[in-house]
Amino acid sequence: MKKQKYIFLIITFLLSFGCALFVAMKVFPNNPFSKAKSETNIVLDKIQDGDIIFQTSQSPQCEAVRIATNSKFSHCGIIYNINGNWFVFEAVQPVKLTPLDEWIQHGKDNKYVVKRLKNADKVLTPPVLQKMKDYSQQFDGKEYDAYFEWTDTKIYCSELVWKIYKNAAGIELSKLRELKSFNLEDPRVQKILKERYGNEIPLEEKVTAPSDLANSNLLTAIIDNY
Repeated sequence: MKKQKYIFLIITFLLSFGCALFVAMKVFPNNPFSKAKSETNIVLDKIQDGDIIFQTSQSPQCEAVRIATNSKFSHCGIIYNINGNWFVFEAVQPVKLTPLDEWIQHGKDNKYVVKRLKNADKVLTPPVLQKMKDYSQQFDGKEYDAYFEWTDTKIYCSELVWKIYKNAAGIELSKLRELKSFNLEDPRVQKILKERYGNEIPLEEKVTAPSDLANSNLLTAIIDNY
């Protein structure tokens, strides 16, 4: 009887532990037992303050951006360490800091690429990084610029990254282009342009695209899970 009671207690314990572990994994998806946590740790081990992160967003406009720029990337942001926590400063609606793991989940299939300035260790010193963060604050909360105008009133993703690096760190990641230099002939691109501008498309507007930044010869890939 004692032996049977002992076996019963062991089985009860194992079942209880299994249920508790299952509940923990469902309620806390980032608990130490989950795959997502280990993947996040790998990312955190590789990234640095000021890295630039790219992804493929899912929307008709983002599809048009990919087609017009002949690139898989349609969105980007700057990775910042704020008080020990990792965020992506991005131009969405509105411009804001988004937790890194949340930002990754917004991309298609959770895929992303992280790139870094080749001489980041020498150039992105703590004072420069702080200057970038201080400069960034003027854009926090501003509206997203769906018209891709080269002003500071509203701002879009690659414009935000470009201006922070240029005006706070003195680094021009890529040459600015004119809107007409992109592939605008595709019907899906034409549809978005028509919705935005009607018949008055600003073909000579200065622009920079996520692909321009991603292709910069000043950057090197740190993480690429595409």
